[in-house]
Amino acid sequence: MYAVLALTVGEDVRSEDVHNAWSAWMTYRDPSHQSIKPFTQLSSEMKKTDQPFVDAIRKVATHLP
Repeated sequence: MYAVLALTVGEDVRSEDVHNAWSAWMTYRDPSHQSIKPFTQLSSEMKKTDQPFVDAIRKVATHLP
């Protein structure tokens, strides 16, 4: 899902995009996970956990044709 974000959103990817992609995946893996909720409802600490993925997606996106 993160590859799709790199290809479709590219360097403009946001933490909310990463969270939404993760939520879609986690809904399949563990539908009762406590962090499956809108990004705006997450604590500041939980929001920060998406940033490394945002950074990685942006880095990869800079090298895409």
